[in-house]
Amino acid sequence: MAGTYELKVAKNGEFFFNLLAANGQGILKSEMYKSKSAAMNGIASVQTNCGDDSRYDCRTSGNDKFYFVLKAKNHQVIGQSQMYASQESCAKGIASVKSNGPSTVVKDLTAA
Repeated sequence: MAGTYELKVAKNGEFFFNLLAANGQGILKSEMYKSKSAAMNGIASVQTNCGDDSRYDCRTSGNDKFYFVLKAKNHQVIGQSQMYASQESCAKGIASVKSNGPSTVVKDLTAA
């Protein structure tokens, strides 16, 4: 089973998506988008960029947790991971996005 994108609407009316691993765990949350079509373009950007190691940036938060961002070719952040306790876990999260990101399965939850 492959990963799945869930397209949603935030309370403020903006759109975002989550990339879920095959087990249903969230592995990447997008930035906010003004339109549904822009969010769909964001999903396409993840699909295009997720296989390129140079698009990932592993960072450390203020509370010494690790997370990563996935950036497009223009260096704009497409999405961010959850927080991880170790760099090794962060690297496994990146591997999961690389594995699940090419998925074309999109669940449109914007009308729900």
